[in-house]
Amino acid sequence: MHGIVAAAYLGIPVLLLVVVAVIAASGPAAAWIGCVVPLGMLVLGFVLRRRHRYQPRWWTGVAGLFGGLTGLMVTLFPLAVGVWWPAVLALPGLILGIVAGLALARAADRALLVPFVPELASTPYELVFRLRGIPLAAVLVGADDVTIQSHPVPRSDQQSRSYPLTAITGSHEFSLSGAERLKFPIAISHAAATAGPAVILQANGEDWVLPTNQASTLIDVLTVRRADQPG
Repeated sequence: MHGIVAAAYLGIPVLLLVVVAVIAASGPAAAWIGCVVPLGMLVLGFVLRRRHRYQPRWWTGVAGLFGGLTGLMVTLFPLAVGVWWPAVLALPGLILGIVAGLALARAADRALLVPFVPELASTPYELVFRLRGIPLAAVLVGADDVTIQSHPVPRSDQQSRSYPLTAITGSHEFSLSGAERLKFPIAISHAAATAGPAVILQANGEDWVLPTNQASTLIDVLTVRRADQPG
């Protein structure tokens, strides 16, 4: 898992640096200025990797950004040495780079949670559980609280709700038929009803049904971390 994260944060910039250097070597000396971009990404990757080590929710954004920049630069930088035709592939390169970056982040996320190791619940990782049928929505379980959000970077209070782990009174696995109308503690748009496992989360006198394919794992993590709370 750490290797996959390193590939996203450091490997992508190094790959871009090699490609840019190879292209620049065939052009004028000024073309070497292009190496500033991958070098900047590499420095940023080193800094962010340390900050995001235990925060998987950031892996997707950084990997997608780095992948997209790489795809765009690989197709546009040849213009600096007089090669024009790769620029036609700029949009496909951008899309392919983003998809590749997101695939790396998702692989790291799955390597962290699948299969679930009980000892993981006692680590400082802020664990992310995707909500099925709701694009971008997720449940984040930290060391002291649990957060439900409809966007990776919530733009308003309506898009995110957090509960201290001490406020949670129960968590139970449940199976959805797909016909239920679910109520969420946050503003949700474009939710699609889907059959499958879910978690009933009870907190602050409220019950929420959270559809996730990792229902049992989410309950296990909540159980361990609630037990670790002081008092």
